[in-house]
Formats: sequence, C-alpha cells, structure tokens
Amino acid sequence: MKRNTKPGTPQPGRGGSGGVRALQPSPVTVLHVDDDSNDAELLKAAVSKAGADFKLHSVAGGEQAIAYLSGSAPYTAGDRYPRPSLILLDLKMPCISGFDILQWIRRQPQWVDVPIVVLSGSHLQDDIHRAYALGANSYHVKPLGFEALVELVRNISSVWLPAVNAGSHVPGLRRSPSAPLENPFS
Repeated sequence: MKRNTKPGTPQPGRGGSGGVRALQPSPVTVLHVDDDSNDAELLKAAVSKAGADFKLHSVAGGEQAIAYLSGSAPYTAGDRYPRPSLILLDLKMPCISGFDILQWIRRQPQWVDVPIVVLSGSHLQDDIHRAYALGANSYHVKPLGFEALVELVRNISSVWLPAVNAGSHVPGLRRSPSAPLENPFS
C-alpha cells in the first residue's frame, strides 16, 4: 500500500498538523546573576542572537539569587522560576558578592551538581583562583564586543548544556558540598 506523499500532507511520525508529534522537552533554564542591568540585557540579546536552546532568568544581585535558589518570595512559583540547570555568575556585586553566592551555593546539597560559570570583568589571577577554589566550574572574562559575547554564549551552551539537554547530569559534578573542585591553575 502506497502512502499519500503529496507535499504538505502530514505523515505519521513526522510532526505536522495531524501527524504523530514528538514531545518537546521543557527548555533548560539558566540563571544569570549580575547587578548590572546593561550586562543582563546584553546577555539576553546575545542568547537570542546565538539561538541558544535555553531560557534565561536574570536576577540583579546576591540577595535575589539566594531568594531564587531558595524558592523564597518573590520566587515561590516553581513554574515561573524553574530550577536552573546552569548558573552564570558575576563576581563583583555590592552587598553579597559573587564569591559569597558561590560559597553559599556549594554548601547547599540540592545545588551541588549544578554547574556554575563565572562571567566577570576581572582578569585578576587571585579572583580566578578564588572562584575555582570556591567551586566554580568555569571562568570567563566578559568580552568587550557583542559578537564575542554571542560566541561565548554559543560556547557555554555547547559545553555545559548537552548533558542537561540529554536528560543526564554533567559528568564529574557530583561531589560533597565541602569539597572544592580541582583548580586547573595549581
């Protein structure tokens, strides 16, 4: 028996209206912590231009990051503020620094396996060493040009999100909250 193969005719298993549809996984959530609203907007635009396959949630500082990750007000609606699969973290923020947030996150058992990528304006080796010692998985200096930021988003997405998109954890991330990650500079 020959199938109807006219262009535009839905075929079972091929999507289209009336065909069998594959379930689309929920978009991966990435939490971006940065007190600079300009940097947050630039990152949002770079994510869009890069065609990155994740939903970006930005919070404006340490207090908001801890509230989001704790599920405290105003971040109590889990469907609106889903668990992030990756955290992008600025270091230089007032009140609660990125270092403080990094240390807090790594002490929470429910966040031990979530990768943290530092996006900082700091080139200082002491900041880089400290971030890795506190549990950062990767460290990037914020690029100066927009196209470089788009490329960084693509790289972060391709390195850190494939395992998450496949429904598994990033290998090597499960560790005790008190054990720092290996520092690649030592």
